[in-house]
Amino acid sequence: MSGDRRRLVAWLLAGLVLAVVLALYDADRTGVSEPSAGPCPDSALQCPGATPPPEPTPSASPSADPSASGGPSPSASTAPPSATPSPGTSPRPGGPCSSPGACGFPDARTTGPRIALEPHDTGNMSVKTDGMVIKGWDIRGSLDVYANDVTIIDSRITSTNWWGINLRPGYSGLRVLHTTITAVPGKGPDNGGVDYAVSNMGGSSIEVGWCDVSVFGNALSMGQGELHDNYVHDIVPFRNQGGEWQHTDAVISGGGNKGRLTIRHNTLLNPVPVEQGASAAIGLFADTGSVSSVVVDGNWLAGGAYALYGGGPGATGIQVTDNVFSAQYHPNGGAYGLVAAWNAGGAGNVWHGNRTADGRPVVPEPTS
Repeated sequence: MSGDRRRLVAWLLAGLVLAVVLALYDADRTGVSEPSAGPCPDSALQCPGATPPPEPTPSASPSADPSASGGPSPSASTAPPSATPSPGTSPRPGGPCSSPGACGFPDARTTGPRIALEPHDTGNMSVKTDGMVIKGWDIRGSLDVYANDVTIIDSRITSTNWWGINLRPGYSGLRVLHTTITAVPGKGPDNGGVDYAVSNMGGSSIEVGWCDVSVFGNALSMGQGELHDNYVHDIVPFRNQGGEWQHTDAVISGGGNKGRLTIRHNTLLNPVPVEQGASAAIGLFADTGSVSSVVVDGNWLAGGAYALYGGGPGATGIQVTDNVFSAQYHPNGGAYGLVAAWNAGGAGNVWHGNRTADGRPVVPEPTS
């Protein structure tokens, strides 16, 4: 009997040891501590496990630093971002839509920098290093780009210049991503106003994505480019140096472009009263030549004299699809209506799937 008792005790001890080993293994495998998140991908709307700080605080190191003369230093980073952001998918409007953010359009939560920022009082800085990457900067000043393949990402620009970011003729490859671009009302050079948040004076496409843009009279100004997932709002009216109210547009193209302009999945708001210069949420104007090759797809549009100017009688290759026209500022979308200057008979012009925010189809009136 004593031998049986010893064997029983041995089995019980062995079982206890096994249970402890299994418990330790399971705790090690599924422990409370999770691995830390990897680097923030450039294409993400938000860094994993992080929320943007309410106010920029110094912590992130910039990719480059201006030199004493105002240009980039020789040690500036020239490595491109690790991932190319893809333009956002356009929601397909069909029913009521209460607000841009509630219906999946960009707003303050989904645009602007995703990381803490470090202050940089650059003044009006010229960027002259090809491939330069500016990341994590809180800039007091503006960027005048005389270089190719420059990227501004996860930053903030507060300008008192004519522009926030300007690409000069002869240069290409500019990308502006996850950045807040604003200005100080009454402090700009155009009789206290500021004109362009991002201006493309070059002859090739640029990309502006996931940006929070405000104050500038003509916020995004270009004939060719990829404008996606941006939030343009709170444009501030001003009288220009000629003494007239500056015409204001969230996106403006003056025509004569050689490449394609794609405006996809943006929230474009022009709250300026028409008597103070409001033109459009999207203004496609034949100021310097015929408007051609423009895609306007899946945007939220509100405000202006008309929410959309469609390019006029000579416009061709204009595709306006699946946009939402909001009565946020005016019962008819714009002060005078939803759409003007739409050339229904122009070669390649397409109008399809456009709705008001309460779900009614938008059909432009024939151009007289």
